[in-house]
Amino acid sequence: MDIKLKQIAERLSGLRDALDLSEEDCATACEISLKQYQEYESGEVDIPVSFLYRFSSVYNIELTTLLTGDNPRMQHYSITRKGTGPIVARRKEYQYQSINESFINKAAQPFLVTVSPENKIDQSNGYRHAGQEFNLVLEGRLQIVLNGKSLILDEGDSIWFDSSLPHCMTALNEREAKFLAMIFKIPE
Repeated sequence: MDIKLKQIAERLSGLRDALDLSEEDCATACEISLKQYQEYESGEVDIPVSFLYRFSSVYNIELTTLLTGDNPRMQHYSITRKGTGPIVARRKEYQYQSINESFINKAAQPFLVTVSPENKIDQSNGYRHAGQEFNLVLEGRLQIVLNGKSLILDEGDSIWFDSSLPHCMTALNEREAKFLAMIFKIPE
């Protein structure tokens, strides 16, 4: 059993309880099935960062609170030293490392994402989440399938897109790829 996954699931359940919401309320608000929501709360299945981001946005909770149990406090600036941000994703295809968990009321959520060349993903089912996303390739070569269109990005290339469109990334040339991902909230 993955302890971190179980802890995230427990925080998810605890926050839902503290907000006096039912599992059905949360599933509906996050646009997933009740069964899927219950699986996330069980701590037995991987919880996609896109779901955690949606939950935190819908209920106006800092993503950091769900991921680490800590509440961000920094208001003027926040520094994350190389290699110190918590690993937050629960998907085998990608490793997400939060690179700013302590700044409060962020307009965007930054991640350092590593894509292993061994992990091939089903490009017909992309991930979706609210907002907009900016990706800057730091190392390697990356294929992004965005709404069915295949795009190739090399080191130094970037893309900004509507993240409600299905999207997925694959490392190319049998080499790991790393990119900076910034997920932006869109004011309602």
